Amino acid sequence: MALGYYACDCSLYNSSLAVKEQISGSLNRNISLDISEVGILIRECSEDDREAISRVINEAAKAYRGLIPNDCYTDPYMPIHELRKEMSEMSFFGYEEERKLLGVAGYQPIKDVTLVRHLYVLPEYQRRGIGRQLLDYIKSIVAGQRLLAGTWEAATWAIGFYEKHGFTLQSNKTELLRKYWTIPERQIEHSVVLAMHAP
Repeated sequence: MALGYYACDCSLYNSSLAVKEQISGSLNRNISLDISEVGILIRECSEDDREAISRVINEAAKAYRGLIPNDCYTDPYMPIHELRKEMSEMSFFGYEEERKLLGVAGYQPIKDVTLVRHLYVLPEYQRRGIGRQLLDYIKSIVAGQRLLAGTWEAATWAIGFYEKHGFTLQSNKTELLRKYWTIPERQIEHSVVLAMHAP
């Protein structure tokens, strides 16, 4: 899941994981499991996680190849020196299972909003709710505040993800991208912004 453009206390994400168990082929029972019981952790990342974060972002961002303008795509999508700069400007949270980083999301308060940045999940672990859990974690931090997320206009799966979770496309995307992001005009031209107020 590539959802964005392009610091370790292991504080547990205090939530429960709802698991549906099929019983006798017909009866569904909801089982609530604390995520600590199944080796799942959402935590703030540190410099020690840089290589793992890089792997998640660059593997997931391969979905952009052939969709975004050729002059905007590089391989790796986010070189390590760019990631180092991004990590100096925002916090990254990671979704971890059995000590393996499977997804990441950046969190960047700026001016009067909070940006959701670089939300990516390793391709082989997508469609398991990892992106949703990372987004929910950020929402829980910024309760009542306005959240903005930017992505490529060609990344229809990313747009759909955000819309599914309460974001709406903004008609003034150029104004927002220039005000809150530091990205090239070429990227602004081919990008969208979605927004929501965190509950």
